[in-house]
Amino acid sequence: MKIYLATGNLNKKREMSEIFPEHTIVIPRDEGIEFNPEETGTTFYENSLIKARALWSIVRCPVLADDSGICVDALGEAPGIYSSRYAGPEHMRGLPGAEKISQAEQNMMLVRQTNDALSRGADTEAGRRQGLFPNGPRSCRYVCAMVLYLGPSRLYVAQETFEGTLIERMEDARGDGGFGYDPLFVIPGTGRTAAELTAQEKNAVSHRGKAARAIQKIASSILQA
Repeated sequence: MKIYLATGNLNKKREMSEIFPEHTIVIPRDEGIEFNPEETGTTFYENSLIKARALWSIVRCPVLADDSGICVDALGEAPGIYSSRYAGPEHMRGLPGAEKISQAEQNMMLVRQTNDALSRGADTEAGRRQGLFPNGPRSCRYVCAMVLYLGPSRLYVAQETFEGTLIERMEDARGDGGFGYDPLFVIPGTGRTAAELTAQEKNAVSHRGKAARAIQKIASSILQA
């Protein structure tokens, strides 16, 4: 079955095609559909639902949508839902006019801002009591909320995490796989960054992979390939 994926990100299309091999994953640009809904939600789930509803209203076919980002405990779980727009401490929610900086700049700023926060004592006992910093001062996690949208009255949701730690210096960034902040994201107990994993390895442990498998179980019982 053809499933529309509510994104313009080719990396996400590739990952979802690997996770849903029994279905044909199509993104709006594949069919010349203009798609750029305003993400006004305050949570990953809300933004995922906004995208799913917007694309379903155009195609009237099953839609998958996800919203994901990196949450750094030392930054109060920022940049979170603003991860793709993040532009440093002065522009946590993005630059005016929706202009985006390069991923390399985002990576550099995130490491620097985290270091600055930790130097000011961001890793506190209060934070630990709130369940933050499970992997030490540099604790971070990816979060993914995924929606399978079949219509206004029929939708399914899964939200998952991928725990890690942030590198200390940009010289420690490594790996050619993945995308986004993956070269900064170290998987505890492995010494490897998310960008050093193969696609199969990443899909087995990542936030998006885990959320997608939960949705896949639902889809397999209600959708025909």
